[in-house]
Amino acid sequence: QVQLVESGGGLVQAGGSLRLSCAASGRRISFNAMGWYRQAPGEQRELVATITKGGTTTYADSVRGRFTISRDNADNTVYLQMNSLKPEDTGVYYCNAVSNFNYWGQGTQVTVSS
Repeated sequence: QVQLVESGGGLVQAGGSLRLSCAASGRRISFNAMGWYRQAPGEQRELVATITKGGTTTYADSVRGRFTISRDNADNTVYLQMNSLKPEDTGVYYCNAVSNFNYWGQGTQVTVSS
């Protein structure tokens, strides 16, 4: 079994920063890709950013230039540095990791006040 555990969410004012972390525990797996998705109230879950094992990154247009994704392959951990946060960034942020299966964390709440 593999578990993804997120941390780092919280309440922040617009313009502020947060750093999310996601650590994989349990059976040791080399993930092809890891990433972050988010879901705002009443909305569908959407991609925020992904990073491959080799370090290739993708970002949603809405966060490009403000968010930075990184990973530590040795520790199977992925991070999301979020700067210049906006109220529309509010939502539950989910960690995702892909190998032969698609793994999800339980989510961490990010709330950006105006």
